[in-house]
Amino acid sequence: MSLSAPARACGIDFGTSNSTVGWLRPDAEPLIALEDGKITLPSVVFFNSEERRPVYGRQALQEYLEGYEGRLMRSLKSLLGSKLLKSETTVLGSALPFKTLLGFFIGELKARAESLADRPFEEVVLGRPVFFVDDDPVADLEAQNTLVTVAHTLGFKEVSFQYEPIAAAFDYESDIEREELVLIVDIGGGTSDFSLVRLAPERRAIAERHEDILATGGVHIGGTDFDKQLSLAGVMPLFGYGSRMKSDAPMPTSTHLNLATWHTINAVYSAQSQRQLQSMRYDIVDPTGIDRLFQLIERREGHWLAMQVEDSKIALSEQETRPIDLDRIEPGLVAELNRGLFEGAIEPLLARIRSSIEQLLATAGLKPEQVDTLFFTGGSSGVPLLRQSVAALLPNARQVEGNTFGSIGSGLAIEAYKRYG
Repeated sequence: MSLSAPARACGIDFGTSNSTVGWLRPDAEPLIALEDGKITLPSVVFFNSEERRPVYGRQALQEYLEGYEGRLMRSLKSLLGSKLLKSETTVLGSALPFKTLLGFFIGELKARAESLADRPFEEVVLGRPVFFVDDDPVADLEAQNTLVTVAHTLGFKEVSFQYEPIAAAFDYESDIEREELVLIVDIGGGTSDFSLVRLAPERRAIAERHEDILATGGVHIGGTDFDKQLSLAGVMPLFGYGSRMKSDAPMPTSTHLNLATWHTINAVYSAQSQRQLQSMRYDIVDPTGIDRLFQLIERREGHWLAMQVEDSKIALSEQETRPIDLDRIEPGLVAELNRGLFEGAIEPLLARIRSSIEQLLATAGLKPEQVDTLFFTGGSSGVPLLRQSVAALLPNARQVEGNTFGSIGSGLAIEAYKRYG
């Protein structure tokens, strides 16, 4: 897209795992480098209690791993549409509403973008999943309205939204040479979103594209859910998950589920949670796992463990095995993870993704053979079984890989220019 002057507005892709800011200007890439020359800012906040300050992104993860005392918060987008959003959490000794926490991070995106652009932004197009919350329109609208409120509080005067897969479609359209019927498959950290869009070079400059969007859909499944299932299948059994009580009932799983879910890890450190664990310690047939669990909680290694699981998930896209060395919990302890274990753990999630895509085609009144192109984007779209699973539904579609972390932000920048000039 040829520009004679910079766009007035920016586009923000606030992601579950990573975030970007897009801004169109002449002879420049659309995405702003937010941290260390990189276009992504990991969606992480670390409240450093030793220096009494919040830090963000890669620096937040680094300070946490270096052993600074404090509170790490990740997968912040998962708060939208959840009951947690109306509650508070303790940060640096004070009660902090979760909505304020969202404002901290989105405000940091705005501040970094404005600093690097050397100008303020008062108009923004925010990306959003097709569904923040599955099968609950009221909660879904509430999640979007929360973002509007946060954005206005931060100084944005005009706030609008575009579906994330539609934004990715417009980014893809900027390079095509002929008309294509495209299925956009955006697998992010927290959601999987799909759009069937008719794209063409001669339609790039048209502002209103409603007729070209044939159908949109999605499910609340993403990379953090893949992490969770891998953790429950291959790691949490070492910490008592699946243990039997003397009554022959299974050990309650709430602590393991919290440990396997990024935005609930801190819950396992509460006094109430630890008391509940202690109360069942002597009712478990084999306490080996729960004793390891106590060690993990005492050392506050929950986030570290979740990072190891995430790293293994990513590595298993390229290799067959990826063990996790748990020596810091117990000498010689290893979680033996492999691709077969991972694929078996996520198959029920992939079945829901396939079902959503089949419903999308039915809604659009299209046969699978009519789709020309399958466009993958999103940080979790590289899982081999996921790609094979989706591609099998569309026998004639060629596969195209977008910028894993940048397609949505670039598309939002295009949309911001069209809407606000």
